[in-house]
Amino acid sequence: MASDTLTEYERRRLENIRRNDEMMTSLMLSRKVSDLAATLKRASSDTKKKEDKKNKKPRLGTPVVVRRSLRHRGLPPNLSVPTDHPSDNAPPVDHLPTAPDYKPGPLLIGEALVEGLEPFDRHLIEAILNASDRSGLDLATGEKGEGSLDPKRDLMLRAENVRKILDGRILTVRFLPFGDRTVVVAGDKLGNVGFWDVDTEEGDGVYVYAPHSAPVSGISIHPFSSAKIFTCSYDGYIRLMDIREGTFNMIYSSDSLVFSLCQSPNDVGSIYFGEGSGELKLWDERAGKVSGTWDLHEQRINTIDFRPDNINMIATSSTDGTACIWDLRNLKKHQPDMLKTIHHQRAVHSAYFSPGGSCLATTSIDDRVGILGGANYDDLWMVRHDNQTGRWLSSFRAIWGWDDSHLFLGNMKRAVDVISADLRTTTALVSEHMTSIPCRFAAHPCKRGWLACATAGGKVFLWTKS
Repeated sequence: MASDTLTEYERRRLENIRRNDEMMTSLMLSRKVSDLAATLKRASSDTKKKEDKKNKKPRLGTPVVVRRSLRHRGLPPNLSVPTDHPSDNAPPVDHLPTAPDYKPGPLLIGEALVEGLEPFDRHLIEAILNASDRSGLDLATGEKGEGSLDPKRDLMLRAENVRKILDGRILTVRFLPFGDRTVVVAGDKLGNVGFWDVDTEEGDGVYVYAPHSAPVSGISIHPFSSAKIFTCSYDGYIRLMDIREGTFNMIYSSDSLVFSLCQSPNDVGSIYFGEGSGELKLWDERAGKVSGTWDLHEQRINTIDFRPDNINMIATSSTDGTACIWDLRNLKKHQPDMLKTIHHQRAVHSAYFSPGGSCLATTSIDDRVGILGGANYDDLWMVRHDNQTGRWLSSFRAIWGWDDSHLFLGNMKRAVDVISADLRTTTALVSEHMTSIPCRFAAHPCKRGWLACATAGGKVFLWTKS
């Protein structure tokens, strides 16, 4: 073999080379050499950058950034509020466009009109001013002696009673309380307030205003003047649309979001609203300030409702998973005492008293509708219902009809579900003209059997007696 011809010196030399290679491999010297070369290269580059920066002329006139609050800049507060469900009336928080000609201060009605010239809405203004208020309907006992209404048999949807009145997702809808005219008002997530004059012969009867720059979360009609309409919004404002004066006055301003709004039925100067994380506030219109603040819930208040037969009692629903009944005479600022608490497993989006005051209905994302009855609301039963509206629909809120017998709420199959409080059964109102999922509802306060359903596409479907 070739190795046998090597001399002793050559064999030792080869053995030393082999041992040195093994040692260098164990010490990873080749990698360290590479790392050292890279470090030297970076150091040279950094030195060059420092020299360039030193020789560069300084910038003159660098502006000083002054921090200013959103309110000072006329912008709505940050809408990134925590929510345990993406459609908690506070919308998927996307890019909300600013309303045209939006101003944080007082607005003329003509300035807030979205489309057309100022005289464009004169037909609506005249209709509201000339319409007569409540017709004297006793909702708890029936319409002027007529028997109770069977929704499945008596309600129908006609093709002409479907109208798109807003571009954004509707969060709240109401009827103006007229006995001789039908006017629907709704608010959407873009800050717009839309009116539909159903009886007009001028155009499509739709008029849209932009008094807010963020979602309209509540609408309340003045209890003794239908020409005064209050709206609240996530922009922190409460506005009064005074049709006689022709203005959208800003009566309250806050850096926090306002989620709900309700007026006492017999006190024209008291406005209750839910602000921030569970606060209930009382605005005294005569004094022009907040006269009461109570921490009622751990999270936002979604609805506020007065008991019709005892206006000292209110019901609140909250994202903290509870609905509560309170006595306004005994409210304390800290640790207020509730009369009754209803617990759900997830956010409660509504709690409404029945027209006669004998029951309270709650709606929750936990797929249940709660109904409380009995002398002291001690009787509670839960009705299973699919309330999973997802991200792009407004959450379902079951409302009472015209007596203490039926509840109305949305159905994910483009129908209206009717829950019987007596029989504890659910039936569906179906129509070929119902082309969208109804989410928010309103029962006409003067016309038995007139039901408005609002959708995420800005449409309103009007069911009427057949």
